[in-house]
Amino acid sequence: MGSDSERARRVARNDYVALASFRHALRGFLHFSAGAAQEAGLSPQQHQALLAIKGRAEGEALTVGLLAEQLFLKHHSAVGLVDRLVKKRLLKRSPSPEDKRKVLVSLTAQGEALIDRLSATHRAELRRIGPELRRWLETLDAPGS
Repeated sequence: MGSDSERARRVARNDYVALASFRHALRGFLHFSAGAAQEAGLSPQQHQALLAIKGRAEGEALTVGLLAEQLFLKHHSAVGLVDRLVKKRLLKRSPSPEDKRKVLVSLTAQGEALIDRLSATHRAELRRIGPELRRWLETLDAPGS
């Protein structure tokens, strides 16, 4: 007979089903999200960048370096991403008032309108699939699983 920790590490059959189903639902949402971004004229990564900027706490500035961290990108990749979004007139750059070596990025009015539309669509989709996601998470959380 195994120890308590060994039993706790065992994965039951219904856990595999729940994990696979949850992952499938997440992949479905990511597929939906990529399509919605592309319909709006953005790559999924550009959409993520706009969302990361919009999702900052009120009054909290975002540097290119922090954006790179948020998106798990190298700094030079984030610079290229920002360049493309500035060219689309969705972002603007400004020097940091505290440290002129740092560049802050913010949404333009056009960027605000676009992320607002995309976020409303994503929120509706999450509300639609939320019960399914919760069901699979509850299965994983259930005693004995």
